[in-house]
Amino acid sequence: MNAREQAAVPVRRSEALSPAARELFLRIINERSGHLENRQEFDEETVEELVEIGLLVPETDNPNAFVAADPARLSSALSTRWQHQALDLLSRAISVSSDFSELAEKFHAPGQSDGVVEYIRGKALINQRVHQLINAGVREALAMQPGGPRPPEMLAAGLEEDLKTIGRGTATRTIYHASTRYHQPTRDYVATLSAVGWQFRTLDEPYTRLMIFDRRVAVIPAVDDMSLAAFVHDQSVIEFLTEEVFERSWGRALEFDGERTVPQEVVSRLRQTIIDLLLSGTNHRVIARRLGISERTLARHIAEMREEYNVESLFQLGYVLGRSASADGVGALPASSPGAMRMSLVRDPHA
Repeated sequence: MNAREQAAVPVRRSEALSPAARELFLRIINERSGHLENRQEFDEETVEELVEIGLLVPETDNPNAFVAADPARLSSALSTRWQHQALDLLSRAISVSSDFSELAEKFHAPGQSDGVVEYIRGKALINQRVHQLINAGVREALAMQPGGPRPPEMLAAGLEEDLKTIGRGTATRTIYHASTRYHQPTRDYVATLSAVGWQFRTLDEPYTRLMIFDRRVAVIPAVDDMSLAAFVHDQSVIEFLTEEVFERSWGRALEFDGERTVPQEVVSRLRQTIIDLLLSGTNHRVIARRLGISERTLARHIAEMREEYNVESLFQLGYVLGRSASADGVGALPASSPGAMRMSLVRDPHA
């Protein structure tokens, strides 16, 4: 058995024989005096199982005929052989970490550009590398996660590992987009982790994905579709990303602990963006996708704005907003409304 074959050895059931193989062997010794004249009479897989384990031995003059072997003698030989194999596998399992450590160092060595940037292609390998960093005993993890809410199944799948990370004493801070405040699965996820020390904040301005581990390794996307990531090891670059990018963003972001109530400042900023996009002629589906909220949530915001501007239809709302924009370039929510604040209504040609 070579190394590849041993690596692929499946976890087998505790019984040495399947029920079908056991039944066939008993039939052969009880009904056929220990002889199987033609293997084609029975299930091929079951016959092959008996042949492989050694309970059926081919006749010397007829390869399709078999004779039953003595199970007592065979069991002793099998036991000895399997014990040797088990010891060999156990030895390999104990030594695999040290055996592969040098290869792992070479695989992850920063050497594909100027010696301080490690490029990893493929989302599966990127995630694997990130998990290796986290599981290596990270003391601090900083993350900026742009875009809207993650799928509920993704949040649920990662929650157990995230709780283990906090349990190991890792100080963790994460910035989400403000739209995640409207997503119940995300609120539940954030509430669970906040209760054990994970810190979250939300930011409603554009930013890119960033992860920093122990201020020794920073991870940034190298292409738009996130299929190539740069793991940066240069301390000057990491210090810049930490202080000038993450910490400044953290200072502008608002605390988020999973509470259902959305701060009025978040609501006002979100509605300003909605108004800008409406005035630029962007349709509802595109607006919802850009903001990372559902179309239903978008419709609720628009309905509340219609009420605040005292109009009945979306057409009337657009007219009022457009008239405000053409009058002085800015518009305002009614002073009596909870969300009253001055908003820029200038059409955005890039929306």
